[in-house]
Amino acid sequence: MDLNSSPPNSNSNTAIPVVSTFSSPFENPASAQDGPNGSTRKPISLWPGMYQSPVTNALWEARSKIFERFFLDPPKDAPPQSELLNKTPAQSRTTILYNFSSDYILREQYRDPWNEVRIGKLLEDLDALAGTISVKHCSDDDSTTRPLLLVTASVDKIVLKKPISVDIDLKIVGAVIWVGRSSIEIQLEVTQSSKEGSDNSDSVALSANFIFVARDSKTGKAAPVNRISPETEREKLLFEEAEARNNLRKRKRGGGDKREFENGEVNRLETLLAEGRIFCDMPALADRDSILLRDTRLENSLICQPQQRNIHGRIFGGFLMHRAFELAFSTAYAFAGLVPYFLEVDHVDFLRPVDVGDFLRFKSCVLYTEVNPDQPLINIEVVAHVTRPELRSSEVSNTFYFTFTVRPEAKAKKNGFRILNVVPATEEEARHIVDRMDSQALLSTRGFGK
Repeated sequence: MDLNSSPPNSNSNTAIPVVSTFSSPFENPASAQDGPNGSTRKPISLWPGMYQSPVTNALWEARSKIFERFFLDPPKDAPPQSELLNKTPAQSRTTILYNFSSDYILREQYRDPWNEVRIGKLLEDLDALAGTISVKHCSDDDSTTRPLLLVTASVDKIVLKKPISVDIDLKIVGAVIWVGRSSIEIQLEVTQSSKEGSDNSDSVALSANFIFVARDSKTGKAAPVNRISPETEREKLLFEEAEARNNLRKRKRGGGDKREFENGEVNRLETLLAEGRIFCDMPALADRDSILLRDTRLENSLICQPQQRNIHGRIFGGFLMHRAFELAFSTAYAFAGLVPYFLEVDHVDFLRPVDVGDFLRFKSCVLYTEVNPDQPLINIEVVAHVTRPELRSSEVSNTFYFTFTVRPEAKAKKNGFRILNVVPATEEEARHIVDRMDSQALLSTRGFGK
């Protein structure tokens, strides 16, 4: 594997080409590099992440020198970083290159049935890249201080702007755009030429914003991170927009956007519930163009395996997003009866860590639909529960909101295609739908997540 990775304090844009891998890049033991104190560095095949995508493997290898400090020779009782640094977005900017046009095996690893890139695997890669960028920004380049633990706190929004072909080279560029006391926002852009061999500059196919938080590796408490110094006008604008999003999140956590259910809200709830009551009480008379929310549900369960862990020994956030997406896609497919087309992931909070051995349950439903003739929208909710049968407990780890439409070519082939309205059967479901609709409208009017 040919990796071109500059040190964390480099000002250059680090480009990481990705190649297909089915085995360790260090198949010859003699090629393994020496670690700290002359010890032999573990082959990448023995590190967490080898069972993830080729991009995750490449990113983890690019971070190997930082990982060596943490795993192979962690400083005992080392002090925390004493002086915060000022860093620019350019110092953390990193690029991933997917050589789809020339690497057949890599292409096949990412191909979906419609000759496009598998979105679930891409979500996994985005989380891995955001983690690499956060490590680069927070590094103090001093082997005498203890490293920070950096974990995914939330995903602001992921928006697909055009189909992503698996036959054309792909590029992801990301950098830190905003820093708080112990939190970092990273913006990622996936770009691809409009067609193979095009001389036009790459256009953005997908955008995403990840928020990471830093924890002291010894105490587990929030730890301060290096500051950010935007240089260009665009970097300053991105910083201001991220600052506004952070302030909005604080207000929402503090209840600043909590609404009282006045007469207008009560009427909306009653309208939603009216058809649901007919389904429950007089199903033979129910509207054939509607379906109960509970009848759209699907579920998937798994035991979290060691191969899915990250460098901190917990389940990789990208893996959770990957599995949630696959269930959401299946839910939309079963609901619409046509192949769905992904549009976006809305804000995701990582509420609690998921550990190896946890019993994880993903529960999905169609929360509501928007019946637009040109582009019908299917809004899917996926809730991840960490279930501990021996403790008789079940806690929510993540809630994901995916938006899909249907592929135009598929809709054109099915005469009389229609998408059903989803109606709640309980007041709790109705309130949840109204809250979700209002949250979407609030973000749209304030221009966030665009």
